[in-house]
Amino acid sequence: MADMKSTFLDVYSTLKTDLLHDPAFEFTHESRQWLERMLDYNVPGGKLNRGLSVVDSYKLLKQGQDLTQEEVFLSCALGWCIEWLQAYFLVLDDIMDNSVTRRSQPCWFRKPQVGMIAINDGILLRNHIHRILKKHFRGKPYYVDLVDLFNEVEFQTASGQMIDLITTFDGEKDLSKYSLQIHRRIVQYKTAYYSFYLPVACALLMAGENLENHADVKNVLVDMGIYFQVQDDYLDCFADPETLGKIGTDIEDFKCSWLVVKALERCSEKQTKILYENYGKSEPSNVAKVKALYKELDLERSWNMRRKAMRN
Repeated sequence: MADMKSTFLDVYSTLKTDLLHDPAFEFTHESRQWLERMLDYNVPGGKLNRGLSVVDSYKLLKQGQDLTQEEVFLSCALGWCIEWLQAYFLVLDDIMDNSVTRRSQPCWFRKPQVGMIAINDGILLRNHIHRILKKHFRGKPYYVDLVDLFNEVEFQTASGQMIDLITTFDGEKDLSKYSLQIHRRIVQYKTAYYSFYLPVACALLMAGENLENHADVKNVLVDMGIYFQVQDDYLDCFADPETLGKIGTDIEDFKCSWLVVKALERCSEKQTKILYENYGKSEPSNVAKVKALYKELDLERSWNMRRKAMRN
């Protein structure tokens, strides 16, 4: 696994070099420096699970056969396309949520001299995906399907983000709109498709498979993505920020998280009043009251039960 991660990071360096010398743009020294700094700050800093999943999935589909050097490179390149997609989403998501930290460091838009330039950087990250696909996959029989797949998943994710944002829109804070059904819909589109389905779908296309023949695989992966987000919602509230890599702000941001949805199901009239009075407010005292209510409702036990059920 360590060797594969090292190989994966080597492919990042190759792809970055390609982009820093893309003939479609006449770079200045300053613009090339900016781009390299932006890429190194935003693309390879996560756990890389999404990208490495492409390689692992493709290996499984090859049923134990050794991968050729080209297959290793191409599966890694597709993995990096997903990491680029993730970086694009996170750079813009942090601006929309006014977040403070990401991956144990300041959000990109909060870096000195970056600010709202980060919006254009996000657009560049999105465009890099198709530069990579064009350079390395244009001659492959599955190239058009790959482009369609990335376009579709990006659309699904942006649509999920839209549902999330309009549900939590400032000035219209209404907890009565929140339900498990709404939470699932947000998570399915905003997280599950690009984080869980996309890596496996890329591997399937590389292996010559028709995605329409694997609907059951898609359904299972979406369920895995929903479980992942439930866990992330819990950790956003209760995990140590140093362990989590960011300061959780779901309560302050009035997010439709699994915790608040489950709380609304269990609250007495008095507890509901506490939730309505404090949820979505940034003062530490308000946040503390919501967290205390979660503990009073024993949501940790519910989360652990759901986790055990998913594992079984």
